[in-house]
Amino acid sequence: MLSSACLLLGFASLLVQGVPPIWTQPEQVHLSYAGAPGSMVVTWTTFNKTKSTVEYGLLGSRMFEQTAEGNATLFVDSGKEKRKMFIHRVTIAGLKPAAAYVYHCGSDEGWSDVFSFTALNDSSRFSPRFALYGDLGNENPQSLARLQKDTQIGMYDVILHIGDFAYDMHEDNARIGDEFMRQIQSIAAYVPYMTCPGNHESAYNFSNYRNRFSMPGQTESLWYSWDLGSAHIISISTEVYFYLEFGLELLFKQYEWLKKDLEEANRPENRAVRPWIITMGHRPMYCSDDDQDDCTKFHSFVRLGRNDTKPPAPGLEDLFYRYGVDLELWAHEHTYERLWPVYGDKVYNGSADQPYVNPKAPVHIITGSAGCRERTDRFQPNPKAWSAFRSTDYGYSRMQILNTTHIYLEQVSDDQHGKVIDSIWVVKEKHGFSAWL
Repeated sequence: MLSSACLLLGFASLLVQGVPPIWTQPEQVHLSYAGAPGSMVVTWTTFNKTKSTVEYGLLGSRMFEQTAEGNATLFVDSGKEKRKMFIHRVTIAGLKPAAAYVYHCGSDEGWSDVFSFTALNDSSRFSPRFALYGDLGNENPQSLARLQKDTQIGMYDVILHIGDFAYDMHEDNARIGDEFMRQIQSIAAYVPYMTCPGNHESAYNFSNYRNRFSMPGQTESLWYSWDLGSAHIISISTEVYFYLEFGLELLFKQYEWLKKDLEEANRPENRAVRPWIITMGHRPMYCSDDDQDDCTKFHSFVRLGRNDTKPPAPGLEDLFYRYGVDLELWAHEHTYERLWPVYGDKVYNGSADQPYVNPKAPVHIITGSAGCRERTDRFQPNPKAWSAFRSTDYGYSRMQILNTTHIYLEQVSDDQHGKVIDSIWVVKEKHGFSAWL
C-alpha cells in the first residue's frame, strides 16, 4: 500500500514539474518543386530530433517500395520561449513525369498520414494549372476551404503563395506559424506549394519563412527561379526594398541575380523553348487601393528603386521591361486588381478591341484577398487609366499556361460562392523586348 502511494506521489510530482511530451510525430507536411526535372522536396516538422525519411511508390503498385533520406535542421524561434523545432527536408529524385505517387514521411519513431502527389511533367508542351494568392492567414482564412476542395478534386498542378502567411508565423512564439502550416497541409502535402516572402514574415529577419519553406536554389527561399511548361517563373523578395536594417547588400545581390537570370532566360535557345517569363513578388508596382502603400505612390520603391541609399538602389520595372517579362503576379493589397498592360505609368494595350492580344507592356495581376485577420482593403474612387478591373471580394486567382502563345487567368470570388468574376486570355505571338516595339 505504501509503495503504491509513493508511486502516485512520484507521478503527481512529474505532473507538477510539467515534463514535456515527446514529439516525434511528423506534422506540417508540405511539398515544393526542387527545380530539377523528376524531383520533389518533402518538408515537415517534428519537435524532437528524428531521422528524415520518405517512403513512396507509384500509385497502384506496392506501397512504399522506394525510400529517400534527407536531414533535419534545428530551428530555434527568436521569441521569448526560444521554442525549438526540427525542420526535415527530403528530396525525391527520378520521378516519372506526370506519374501519381503515394508517400508518407517520418521515421521509425512516427510516420505521417499517407499522402499523394503527381510528379510535374517536365515537357515544355505541358499546360500547368495554378492557384495563386497572397495574404492568407490562420484567422479568417476565407478562401482556404474552397482551395482545399479544389485541390482534392485535382484542379491544380502547383500553388503559388505570393507572400504573407499566417498573420504572423512568429506570433505566440511561432505557434501561429505551426498552426498555419497544419492548416495548409491539406493542400500543400498534395501539390507543390511555391512561395515568396511578404512583409508579415519580417520578424527576426524573416527567420520563420527562411526556415519553414524549401524553395529551389541556395537563397533560403528568398528569391529563385524554375521552369514549368512553356514558362520560366521567377520568385523575388520585394521586402529587400523596405527592410534595409537586414542589409542593403541583399537588395543589390537579388538585383544582380535577377539580371543574370533574365539574361539566361532570354538566350534565344532558352526563350524559344520557354517563351513566357512570369514573375511573382509580394508588393506590387502599381495599385489603386486607398491605404498609402508603396504601390499607390508614383515613386514606388519596387518600381523605381530608392535614391536615399548609397549607392542608389535600382527598381525593377525597367529591368523587367528590358528583358520582356510577360506577366507580373503580386499580392499585399487585400483586393483583386487586374491592370491593362502598363509601363512607366502608361497603358500600352495590344489594341483597343483586344488589349491583351500582343500587348506592348507587361500585364500585372494583384491577388491578395485570400483572407486574413486584417480583412479586405478599400479602393480609391478614381483609379488611374491602367486599372482595368477591381474587386474587394475575398477570393483567389487561377492560371493555366496553355501553350507558348496563350495564358488564361481568372478570379474566383469566395464571397459569391466560387463564382468566376473576372477572366482574361493573354495572347502573345512574340516574346521578349522586341514584342513591345
